[in-house]
Amino acid sequence: MERLKMSWLLLSSFGIMFAILSWLQESQFLSNDLGFYKGLFALILGIILFFLIPNRMSN
Repeated sequence: MERLKMSWLLLSSFGIMFAILSWLQESQFLSNDLGFYKGLFALILGIILFFLIPNRMSN
């Protein structure tokens, strides 16, 4: 069960960061031609977010 929770929190962190990056693109703060890099950035930032917030909440 703990493994499922950790997977869900990591996937949620990725989704949150992807949504934020998409919003920044729509607001013209980021370039529209990021391509697959947006997903890569979302993954990296999502992992950072995962270790900053949800990982601490479960302890």
